[in-house]
Amino acid sequence: MPEEPRQRVERVAGARRARLTRVEGTLADADAEATLRDADADAGARPAAGEKGPNDERLRRDRPPHW
Repeated sequence: MPEEPRQRVERVAGARRARLTRVEGTLADADAEATLRDADADAGARPAAGEKGPNDERLRRDRPPHW
C-alpha cells in the first residue's frame, strides 16, 4: 500500500504550540488565512445605502443581555 504524504509535527522553540508541516496540494497557513479574510470581507460588505432589511432597525437597537 503506497504511503500518502502526511503532515509532521515540528516543535518550535519558545512556542506554546507545535507546527504542522505542509502537505503537497494544500494551502500554506498564510494563503489559507488570506482566503478567509477575502471571504469575510465579501460577506461583511454593507448593502447599498437604500437597501434595508425588515429587521435592520431592531437589530441595531438590541443589546446583548450582559450590557
